[in-house]
Amino acid sequence: MAEACEATGLGRTKIYELIGNGRVKTTTIGRRRLVVVQSLLFLVGINTAPANSR
Repeated sequence: MAEACEATGLGRTKIYELIGNGRVKTTTIGRRRLVVVQSLLFLVGINTAPANSR
């Protein structure tokens, strides 16, 4: 989560809120919860469409 916060300039609380709202996607590997980079790029407007809608 620290990298997601640093990349977007948002705090942890806001990142978790966006995850809860479904605007930021995550995946779990073992006990780790990882943010999907594509969803962060879409959030900040770098991509115009999410990867699964192509």
